Amino acid sequence: MWLGCRGWLAVLVRWHSELCPLGLITSRGSCAGPMAEPFLVESEAAPAQQNGVAGGPPLGTPAPAGPDAELGTRERTPAPAADPSRRKKRRGAAGERVVPPPKKRRTGVSFGDEHFAETSYYFEGGLRKVRPYYFDFRTYCKGRWVGQSLQHVFSTEFRAQPLAYYEAAVRAGRLRLNEEPVRDLGIVLKDNDFLRNTVHRHEPPVTAEPIRLLAENEDVVVVDKPSSIPVHPCGRFRHNTVIFILGKEHQLKELHPLHRLDRLTSGVLMFAKRAAISEKIHEQVRDRQLEKEYVCRVEGEFPATEVTCKEPILVVSYKVGVCRVDPRGKPCETVFQRLNYNGHSSVVRCRPLTGRTHQIRVHLQFLGHPILNDPIYNSVAWGPSRGRGGHIPKTDEELLRDLVAEHQAKQSLDVLDLCESDLSPGLTDSTAPSSETARHSLDELATAAQKMDGVVEAAPDLSTVAIGPEKAAESDMSDPETDPLCTECRLLRQDPSPQDLVMFLHALRYKGPDFEYVSPMPAWAEGDWQGD
Repeated sequence: MWLGCRGWLAVLVRWHSELCPLGLITSRGSCAGPMAEPFLVESEAAPAQQNGVAGGPPLGTPAPAGPDAELGTRERTPAPAADPSRRKKRRGAAGERVVPPPKKRRTGVSFGDEHFAETSYYFEGGLRKVRPYYFDFRTYCKGRWVGQSLQHVFSTEFRAQPLAYYEAAVRAGRLRLNEEPVRDLGIVLKDNDFLRNTVHRHEPPVTAEPIRLLAENEDVVVVDKPSSIPVHPCGRFRHNTVIFILGKEHQLKELHPLHRLDRLTSGVLMFAKRAAISEKIHEQVRDRQLEKEYVCRVEGEFPATEVTCKEPILVVSYKVGVCRVDPRGKPCETVFQRLNYNGHSSVVRCRPLTGRTHQIRVHLQFLGHPILNDPIYNSVAWGPSRGRGGHIPKTDEELLRDLVAEHQAKQSLDVLDLCESDLSPGLTDSTAPSSETARHSLDELATAAQKMDGVVEAAPDLSTVAIGPEKAAESDMSDPETDPLCTECRLLRQDPSPQDLVMFLHALRYKGPDFEYVSPMPAWAEGDWQGD
């Protein structure tokens, strides 16, 4: 038995000496086994694609290594060849669509002159308006789209337009896949596919009130933001945003927002000019070193003594942007102090000690004194008590449905930061409001909307709109403000009044360890104001 072990030991020594020159014995700690094989195949297949190697031994076959090479080859079992189908796929087999590798993107968001030049402003009826313009929506294929056809993706996730529109867009050369015109919506999407969709874009109007500079130095820019203007591009807003207006009219570019204000909230808004300053102030925010003070006008007579609300707030819907008081929510705290009362409504100073979404608005609703003209938290959709004390006699789904139905009837989905394409079927069932109060309210709103709204011209049959790719470019250049495929071009909307774009909530003061910025008190916060 002992002699047999010695014989096997000699065989193992000989085997080791023969295979070492071939590099077939891996060092300790290296990867081996089935999990390593795909990595090796991928790493060796790439040079073949780059250099176009044709013929010769397959990659991965070891080169002769000295006089013992023949012996080593004779003794070992040949390594399995790489899967030829995988290589052909990487090189692009005949008839198979090749997807280019994704491009590297710049980190962060920055807008320059080429973006600002897309369109221009004009002013009418106290409103800032954006001339319609062509815009490219660009995206890489989402994971859930892989293996789906373009037709399926457009019909399930982009329902703002009928399928006939996208078919017409294909004929017009407006849909591109990896920078090649799409010829058939039946094409199946792959990972890393890059899509470009050219659309005719209309933006909602905002107030014509100018953005006033409160302070500017080498570190920060501080402005007094008017109500109705979003801070940065979102939803249907791009040029009618603070970022774009500052870039186009004040040549202030590459700014970093230090905090956010809701679109309908006015007041102090701070931007950093450099990333280092942005990080410094964000650190102060995390350490609770910033003091924020707001003023608002609320329903009824607010208590004269200081009121502190510590009710937790839960997000009902991130998409619709609605929150409510709920024990499952995040802890937050707001301190309120009445400043004046005119017999109908009160002006209240608000100091949020935490920074939850819609914190001031939700806490005031809970206290029974919602902001006078808050389009969300002072809505009949919350029920007869309008959410006072957290009493909401409906489910979250019913609440969202009624809120969306109300603002659809008033053509004011922008208030919810929504457009039609964002709505799922569950949010658009306005034919069945969840309460008699809501049903009666919606009937009135629908009647008013019919009186106020303009007329929608008869839409052409998009299946007959035949625009070749070469003509699409000509029509775009000849009149960028009108488009034969655009439904918005045929819709005549009633403009909101400037007063409709104001909510009585204003960021009055922001104070940090080494700065303090204050904006003027708005007219509606004066003690003798009687606009209610």
